[in-house]
Amino acid sequence: MRMVDIIEKKRDGYELTEEEIQFFINGYTEGTIPDYQASALCMAIYFNGMTDEERAYITMAIVHSGETIDLAAISGIKVDKHSTGGVGDTTTLVLAPLVASVGVPVAKMSGRGLGHTGGTIDKLESVPGFNVELDKQQFINLVNKNHVAVMGQSGNLTPADKQLYGLRDVTATVNSIPLIASSIMSKKIAAGADAIVLDVKTGAGAFMKSTEEAQKLAKAMVDIGNQVNRHTMAVISDMSQPLGRAIGNALEVKEAIDTLRGEGPEDLTELCLTLGSQMVVLAKKADTLDQAKQMLEQSMENDLALEKFRNFLRAQGGDDAVIDDQSRLPQAANRVSLLAKESGYIQEMVADEIGTAAMMLGAGRATKESIIDHAVGIFLHKKVGDYVEKDEPILTIHANDTSIEQVKEKLYSNITIQPERVDPPTLIQDIITK
Repeated sequence: MRMVDIIEKKRDGYELTEEEIQFFINGYTEGTIPDYQASALCMAIYFNGMTDEERAYITMAIVHSGETIDLAAISGIKVDKHSTGGVGDTTTLVLAPLVASVGVPVAKMSGRGLGHTGGTIDKLESVPGFNVELDKQQFINLVNKNHVAVMGQSGNLTPADKQLYGLRDVTATVNSIPLIASSIMSKKIAAGADAIVLDVKTGAGAFMKSTEEAQKLAKAMVDIGNQVNRHTMAVISDMSQPLGRAIGNALEVKEAIDTLRGEGPEDLTELCLTLGSQMVVLAKKADTLDQAKQMLEQSMENDLALEKFRNFLRAQGGDDAVIDDQSRLPQAANRVSLLAKESGYIQEMVADEIGTAAMMLGAGRATKESIIDHAVGIFLHKKVGDYVEKDEPILTIHANDTSIEQVKEKLYSNITIQPERVDPPTLIQDIITK
């Protein structure tokens, strides 16, 4: 088998076999296939796409390029959730304890963030003492005991994906649905999930800017999951404006605590209940989505979800007293209000640019070497559709740096106010199950 023949075959629009795709992934991971040939194949895939079968083949080839996690020792159906990213995306902090509180095992492997704000691990590390450096046995024991644990991603999970992503990033082939879908799904499958719920974002703060593109990606990932016997579904949700009101690590932990109390922002609560209901049904803890939603709402009302979060933090070394005393979380030295320059309705809050403003404060990483400041961030008092008076605060900037004029300029230039009433965007835009 020769790589040049595989490139030519895909260039001419033909379907690759499982053996050909395996040959490519093995050779590229081992270094016997050079970057220029891998680049050529990625570009051929970019232009000609892949069939459902090819997508499943490349996903599983990537899965088997490194370590896989066997979660068979955890009792019950393990349901994983993945978000394609966004601004103020606090869902995992709420979902993990919420879903665990009704008996669904949540064995979550998460990463650190590169971009607007930290990843799930960075957010949890805002809690003093919280530890994600668990070995596999500790991880399994915690999930069996508490139904929930979060650990850092293994360094040897899907090495082929890491190599391919780095190559795609410099060859203009990142925006290929088959390659994006196989990248995401390979990590979820390698992490040992029995079933997968996907939160695919669309809008200014999302990778997929249009609903149509988000639907294509969601369908591709759902098809891959179901092809390889992982029950998979996807929710398409809006990210044209930040989700919830908090953007920044400790601020998002506070918001998660409020949401578990039933006092969180409406949009974050709605999305968590939607995703959580799907997880509960896939785990066979409820027969219908309505029944699952009622179980989750009841868990929030009677504080079971909040207590599960408390137990989760304590079990991993975290200071669970932050639940009752949020001042124990990192606090920024300065709080500065961004005042409206005119009265009217918030027409637009460009999510990715507001996320960039939070990163400029230190809430996220511009490079892998950047150090996150867990205390800083932005808290929104107004969102799209809300009325604001002139000189009323639109948001509060939490900063440790006294020089934030560039941050304020970035925020003002990406928040639009108009006299006419504006409807807020629809949060849940589609649900894809097959």
